[in-house]
Parts: sequence; structure tokens; C-alpha cells
Amino acid sequence: MENKTRENIIRKRKIRRRRRRVAFFRLLFLLVVFGLVASAVLFVGYAVYNWCSHMYYEYQTMYQDYTQRQEMKRGSVDSRFDGYTNVLVLGVDDGVSEDGVEGAHADTIMLLSMVHETGRVRVITIPPDTWVTMPGTGEANRISAFYPVGGAPLMVRAVSSLLGISVHQYIAIDMRTFVDLIDILGGIDAYVEEDMNYDDPESGLSIHLQKGYQHMDGETAQKYLRYRGTGLGDIGRVQRQQKFIKALYQKALQLDTVPKLPEIADLFQHRMTTSAEIFDSAHLANVLRQMSSDAPTTMMLPGEAAADNERIWIPNQNEIDMKIRELFPVHEINQNDEE
Repeated sequence: MENKTRENIIRKRKIRRRRRRVAFFRLLFLLVVFGLVASAVLFVGYAVYNWCSHMYYEYQTMYQDYTQRQEMKRGSVDSRFDGYTNVLVLGVDDGVSEDGVEGAHADTIMLLSMVHETGRVRVITIPPDTWVTMPGTGEANRISAFYPVGGAPLMVRAVSSLLGISVHQYIAIDMRTFVDLIDILGGIDAYVEEDMNYDDPESGLSIHLQKGYQHMDGETAQKYLRYRGTGLGDIGRVQRQQKFIKALYQKALQLDTVPKLPEIADLFQHRMTTSAEIFDSAHLANVLRQMSSDAPTTMMLPGEAAADNERIWIPNQNEIDMKIRELFPVHEINQNDEE
């Protein structure tokens, strides 16, 4: 009996020692596994941290480079105009300018501004014969003559100085590209106010349009917009441009424009001069979604014809400043900042 009791005690001790060894090796195994997992997590975390730091540095460098390129193209942007997107649109003509100079000049000058909060669009049309001082030179000339000197960036600086606002982007489009753009959209319906007949063999321009409503293809549209007439001259031309831009705006917002966006984006990317570095169909679709369905508000640059030359437009700076304060109430931003 005593032998059996001793054997049971020995057997139970062996079982307890075996369990302790098993428990020890289990604990050791868990510690090793935990150590490996912790090391892997630390390694991955360190690698991710390094990658994120590298990407942040890369994107920061890219953004700084992008900002520098944008400032070189259109100058610095005042933060007071962050609630707007202001785009300078230039219609470039390769014909003969008013000064008799051949070559590319800005024949159409429009400042398109969209209010981010409402999507409303405002259009300020600047006559190409507006007499202003060229930035950096102190010399006065027609603003259209600045384009062959410094291209769109110089035009941006001139318009920004004239209006006292920041210009965020610019687009320069030649007549041939404009014609193709209107044709891609399927044409524009517009009313011709009078019979238009004009021939200029030297520039190859021949305009013959009858009074009344017309569905204009690209070629007809560019003739309608280029016609100066004998009555109001440039003022009448600006008025036609404003009417046409409203019709073009409504056309662009129609649903059948969406399938045409890839073709339009291709024009922007390859045949227009623009400061925008991303211009694909998705970007255009996003812009159209933000725009209000209301027709744009249009205005002509305040001023009057020069006393000694009716073909020169003298801007009225006081009236310009008043109009700009109405369109861009930046004084409200200043008040909010002070509060």
C-alpha cells in the first residue's frame, strides 16, 4: 500500500513537472511569436513612416514647383479672392492689328469669374483697343498689343492691374480652334441684329450674314463675332460677344455636351495655351457641375472713346473700381478677418 502511494506521488510529480515544462515552452513560444510580430509591426511602421515622409516631401516639392510655375505664368494670387475662380479668356487673331502690325494679337479679352458659393458666373469684356500702361515698362498702348510682346502672362498682369483683382488661370484660343470648338458643341443659336457685309481681301475675311435668328456653325460664329460694323463699332462687337457668351454658356450646360467632353478636353490640352496643368474630361465635367444654371452676368469695361480717336477706349478707373467692389465684395472678407 505504501509502495502504491509513493508511486502515485512520484507519478503526479512527473505530471506536474511535465505540465510546467509545457507551460514554459508555450510561454516561450508566445514570447518569441509576439517579439517577431512586434518587430514586424515596428519594421512596417518605420517603413510606412519613411514612405509617407518621402511622399510628403515629394508632394510638397511638387506643389512648391507648381506654385512657382503658376506665379511665373500669371503672378501671385491675393487670398482675398479665394472664394472666386477668375479666368482670363483670350481670343487670338493672326491677322493685322489696329496698328497695322501683322501677327498674333488678343482680339477678344474676357474675364470670366465664378463664385464658388453659388456657382454664378460673371463676365467682364475688355475692348481690345483699351488704352492702358504695359506692366514693367510704363508705356501706354492698346491692351491687345501686349500679347505679341509677352503672351498670355503679360495680358494677365495687365488685366489684373487694370481691374485690381487676381487672375487664377488663363486660356488663349485661336480662331481655328474656336471654330472647331463650336462645331464639336453642335453649333450655337444666335440672333443677327443687322445684315452684316464686310470684305477684307488682305486678311482673307469675308462676312455676309443676314439679319435674323440663325443656327451658327463655328465658321459662321467667328464671322459674327469679328464683325465690327459701321455704327457702334467695337462697342457693338463687345455687345455681340456678351450675347454669344450667354448662348454658349447655356449650350455648354446641356446634357448632350457631356459625351463631347473628351473632344473638348483634347482641344484644351493640345490646341489651346492655358496655365491649367490638369485639363481632362473629368475636370471639365466637375467644372460644369459647379456652374449655376442662371445666365452669366455680363458687363463691358467702363470707359469712353478717346476724343481724338474713337477707335481707342479710355477706361474710367473710378467706375471700374466701383463695379469691381460690387462684383467682388472683398471688403466683407477684410471685416471678417478683423473680427
